[in-house]
Amino acid sequence: MAEIIQKDGTWTFDGDTVRIVPGRDKGVGLLRQTLGEVAVPLRAVAAISYEPGRRSGRLRLRLRDGADPLLQVTGGRLPDASDPYRLTVDSDRSGVAEYFVDEVRNALLLERVEPGPTDAYLLTGPSVPITVGAGDGTVGFDGDRVTLEWNWTAEEAKRSGGTRSVKVAELRVVEWSPSKGLTNGWLRFAPAGSGTATPPKYDPYTVELFGFKNDPLMALVAAAVAARMPHPATPAPETTPGALAAAAASAPAAEEGPADHDALLRRLRELGELHQSGILTAEEFPAAKQSVLRRF
Repeated sequence: MAEIIQKDGTWTFDGDTVRIVPGRDKGVGLLRQTLGEVAVPLRAVAAISYEPGRRSGRLRLRLRDGADPLLQVTGGRLPDASDPYRLTVDSDRSGVAEYFVDEVRNALLLERVEPGPTDAYLLTGPSVPITVGAGDGTVGFDGDRVTLEWNWTAEEAKRSGGTRSVKVAELRVVEWSPSKGLTNGWLRFAPAGSGTATPPKYDPYTVELFGFKNDPLMALVAAAVAARMPHPATPAPETTPGALAAAAASAPAAEEGPADHDALLRRLRELGELHQSGILTAEEFPAAKQSVLRRF
């Protein structure tokens, strides 16, 4: 097993997993301290490197695109102190850092890990429930529902609507952007069907961030929510005319019970007509018919 212990944190590698534990040094950001230990499976690693320096070097772990919900929502915009995949290494420990790099690289070669993007999250993301107060509001997430409450700094347009709540299943996207210079950051939860984004200052589903200490913690909330949403690489639902017609014809009406055979027979006839007219393809028709037959 390879291990490197520094004031900035401790990294260990057992051949399958890189375990990252943040240190307690004052240079360790609040996000890393709050996130705690991170277990990175080898198959989530794209590359690792050590960059020597005059006083200290830096160990970097690069994950495959799409492997980690935290990196997905932050898009490489985390400040160094908040990035869990960077470790400051004292110059007299450079040999240990290089050995650590060699061990991980050799394992990547032996396991033939592809460095390309993933089609599913390989890390679980921050644990829930999680609640963070920053900027003009407080966000809570219990694993199913996001709740937004406003403080006295929020605009009347937000406070007048009171607490907002939205289920993960109702969200189209979650977005996080850090404060930069004189520009405020934000954490936005966009419900499905929402149109053009309202400015963060007035959007009842967006927390505006002012660049204070707790701001990076909002990225943890964003990552926890993103981890429970469809992965960005997940194919969109089939929207061809035939598929839509099949779904409409095979779906039971709300008022029909599961044993309404007359209604199911009507749907079978509708499917046959859609197939004969060419709306349903030869591949779509059998699947749609089976979905109806299973309800008999």
